[in-house]
Amino acid sequence: MSSASPLKLATGGAPRIVPLTAAILASGKSAYSTRRIPRSAMKTLITGERQPRSGDLVLAEIVRLGQHRRIELASGRRAHLHPGDRVILAYGNRYAPDQFEAYVPDDLGPCHMVAAGGIAARQHSKHSAVRNATEIRPLGLLGNEDGQPLNLADWCLPEREFGNRPLTLAVLGTSMNAGKTTTAAHLIRGLRHAWLQVGAAKITGTGAGGDVWLMQDSGAEPVFDFTDAGHASTFGLAPQALRRIAATLTGHLAEAGTEVIVLEIADGLLQQETAALLSCDWFRNRVDGILFAAGDALGAKAGVELLQQHRLPVLAVSGALTASPLTTAEARRVLPCPVLSKQELGAPDVLERLGLASESGIPHHVRNG
Repeated sequence: MSSASPLKLATGGAPRIVPLTAAILASGKSAYSTRRIPRSAMKTLITGERQPRSGDLVLAEIVRLGQHRRIELASGRRAHLHPGDRVILAYGNRYAPDQFEAYVPDDLGPCHMVAAGGIAARQHSKHSAVRNATEIRPLGLLGNEDGQPLNLADWCLPEREFGNRPLTLAVLGTSMNAGKTTTAAHLIRGLRHAWLQVGAAKITGTGAGGDVWLMQDSGAEPVFDFTDAGHASTFGLAPQALRRIAATLTGHLAEAGTEVIVLEIADGLLQQETAALLSCDWFRNRVDGILFAAGDALGAKAGVELLQQHRLPVLAVSGALTASPLTTAEARRVLPCPVLSKQELGAPDVLERLGLASESGIPHHVRNG
């Protein structure tokens, strides 16, 4: 491509808006995080001295591969990346103790792809066991025909609140990789085996489709996440924004006619957005029961005690600890609630095991919100 190409103007100099050709647009691999914005809306490329916002779409070039060597497409397929590839990502912060701490930069200069689901940010710190994040060169923000940046918030589900609400269960955990999504998925299977209509949502986290696809494959329909509410990531959001996400997603699930809602909350209880949710009256009043995922008995005990301090109803513990019979036995000795394996969560009598079934086997916690 010649030096006169708008793609070579990149980020320096005064702001500039140039038409986005079909060929340039077709060359970009669209990430999961951007899936709600149709390519037909991408009309211009905005370059120069611009400060991106969380949720803004960016066309970028892969400079050097690092931790993420593939990108999760909108379809869910993980496409291999190569230096020189162009990708369409969304700017967003990332909080991942097992990977990266990263923030939206204040310019369109070089930064990183910090999540396979398509998050552009500047790496601040990383876990010692992972590579540095994949380096990218932003070519410009993607804009509409008027030259205004495209942002996930402009394409999100409309806000919803609900009155009569389904039984609502939340899955929380000690940390990343505690087994939260696996717990949610098997709970969904058990509820579906009981012939209940289940909807699910991931309320917090970093934009990626793996958890959504797993809950969908386990029988939940519909399934949403915070990207459907207009956010590439929830790290750094104010409590009011978290409440709005939770209310909107659960409202749409209730509107869809679900009988049980399963919510997944990312990361651990001490992560700032999770802690904010636990202290929120909305969460306390709208969630009927919690399943807690942990990797060991001590973590499970500490987590259950913390949830009880928040006056939240813990129904059971599950997660990675149930892979070990010895750890499961340890947990059962010290916990005031059942410890359920994946198989027990996935059984048709799961509501009975959780103490939520009426004599007819139908949930009895449906209340007016």
